[in-house]
Amino acid sequence: MEHGGRNKFRTALATPRGGMKVGKLHQGRNIMKRLSTLALTTMSLLLLGVVLLAGDAIAQQKSLKEQLVGTWIYVSSTSTRADGSKTDRPNLKGIVIYTSDGHFAFVSVRADLPKLANPDRARATAEEAQAVVAGSIAYYGTYSINEVDKVITPKVEGSTFANMIGTDQKRIITSLTADELKFTNPRTSSGETLEIVWKRAK
Repeated sequence: MEHGGRNKFRTALATPRGGMKVGKLHQGRNIMKRLSTLALTTMSLLLLGVVLLAGDAIAQQKSLKEQLVGTWIYVSSTSTRADGSKTDRPNLKGIVIYTSDGHFAFVSVRADLPKLANPDRARATAEEAQAVVAGSIAYYGTYSINEVDKVITPKVEGSTFANMIGTDQKRIITSLTADELKFTNPRTSSGETLEIVWKRAK
């Protein structure tokens, strides 16, 4: 009995120690699992960052023409006279389209153009016709781009302002992002410098 009691006592003392070893082993495994998960998550985020950076690099490598192609909606414009005075041009609506095969179309109209009294536009009064001519312009044709100087050269093939037909225009790009285009017409028919801001159509 004495020896049996001693054995039980020894077993009782040894059991918690074994349990503690097993518990530490499980704890170590849990820590390793957490570290592995953290490592995998970190690697995934790093790979995602590399992919995004690669996408930005590819976008930045696009030519000026590739970035320009598309439909742009008028946002605002500022006219600068020879004396340096500036005038904003409110109440305008407009659109310019550049195709990948080198064609373009441009339309600009005042938002407050008066309606004609006669439904036949060929019978507009002198005042109505003058308002339409002064408040709107449209032209189309082909274009080329100087990638170095960032200059668009529209070659006008047709226009509501016949004086433009057959001419080469000049538009200097001052800013171009994925969603915004700014260019300057260095000399309009009235002798002013015109800067126009566009947003890409969605």
